[in-house]
Amino acid sequence: MEQAEQQLSEIKNNIAKIQQNMAAACKRVGREPSSVRLLPVTKTVPAERLRIAYAAGCHDMGENKIQEAREKSEILNDLNIKWSVIGHLQTNKAKYLARFAHEFQALDSLKVAEELDKRLQIEGRAMDVYVQVNSSGEASKFGLAPEDVHAFVANLPHYSSLRIKGLMTLAIFSNDHERVRECFIKMRTLRDMLRQEAPANLSFEELSMGMSGDYEIAIEEGATVVRVGQAIFGKRPLPDSHYWPGLA
Repeated sequence: MEQAEQQLSEIKNNIAKIQQNMAAACKRVGREPSSVRLLPVTKTVPAERLRIAYAAGCHDMGENKIQEAREKSEILNDLNIKWSVIGHLQTNKAKYLARFAHEFQALDSLKVAEELDKRLQIEGRAMDVYVQVNSSGEASKFGLAPEDVHAFVANLPHYSSLRIKGLMTLAIFSNDHERVRECFIKMRTLRDMLRQEAPANLSFEELSMGMSGDYEIAIEEGATVVRVGQAIFGKRPLPDSHYWPGLA
C-alpha cells in the first residue's frame, strides 16, 4: 500500500509539472491551456501501475502496439479508460482495434482505412481518427509524405465510420530545437491548408504532436494533443527505438 501511495504521489506530481509547462507554453503564444489535451503514453507500463495512474487522473491512455493496448484494455475493463492507439497498424489487426479503442492516431493507408471502417460497421460504432504524416522525411518513420496527404484525404469520405479529426506526427528526434520546430511548423501549415481544402465532412481541427522531450515546442506551434510517456512514468527499460521505429 505504501508503494502504491508513493507511485500515486509521483505520477500526480509529474502530471502537475507537465501541466504547468503546458500552460506556460500556451501563455507564450497567447493560447488557452484548455486548448491542449495531454495524452499519457502508457507503453511498457504494467497494468497495475495504470490503475494508479487512473486514480491520479489519467483517464485517456495511448498505446503504441495494438496487442499491448488490447491486453491492458481487457485487464482494466472495469475502469472508464479511453484508449488511443498511436502506433502503426497492420490491416489484419483492425478487427481488434475496432472492438475497444476510442481513437486511432496513425492512419496512413487506405487499406487500413477500408478494413477499419468495415470492422467498425460490424461493431456498430465509429472512431476518432488522425492521419499520420512523416514530417521529418526519415525512412524509419511511418506516415504519409506531406505532399501525398491531399490525395489521401480526398478518399476518406468513403469510410463513414472514421471520424477524421486531424493530423499526427513524430518530429525528428534531435537536440536541435529548430529542426524539431520545423517539423511542427510544417504540420501546422498543412493542417491549415486542409481546413480550407479538405472535403466538407472531414475535420482537421486537431494536431497531435509533441512528446516528453519536445511537447512545449509543439504547443508553441499549434499542437492540440501532446503524447507524453516518460515525463509521467519515468524512463523505459529499453530505448524508445525498441518500441517505436524512428526514435532513439
